[in-house]
Amino acid sequence: MNSMSVEDARAFALRWLPAWTGNQPELLASFYSDDTFYLDPAMPDGLQGKAPLLAYFRKLLAKNPDWVWSQIEAIPLENGFLNKWHVTMPVGTESFEFVGVCLVQFNDAGKIRRNEVYFDRSRLLASLPRRQDGGA
Repeated sequence: MNSMSVEDARAFALRWLPAWTGNQPELLASFYSDDTFYLDPAMPDGLQGKAPLLAYFRKLLAKNPDWVWSQIEAIPLENGFLNKWHVTMPVGTESFEFVGVCLVQFNDAGKIRRNEVYFDRSRLLASLPRRQDGGA
């Protein structure tokens, strides 16, 4: 895969983004290559490989089954696209909305080999109760 059109990126996002909702980590992981690299604000050093990614998705999606993700814009890049997205994150009795971007690059088989997610989650972190031991 060399370049992706805006239409191809939109079509991919229509299949991929719904897999982030409903606590289906195996379905979500099926979009990723075995040697994938994944990074997000909670995993700033990233995860290498599908097995650690699936373990992370199992915990993350179990805690957040009602997330709703949608694509705002797709910007083609070499071997993938920049995905500008919107998410609604219900947390307890509150609901947070964020806009962010992620880099999505594919291997030759059309699986995600690199996914880097970026957004400011400071509002979300500020709303979480502080642990008794002083940690966040």
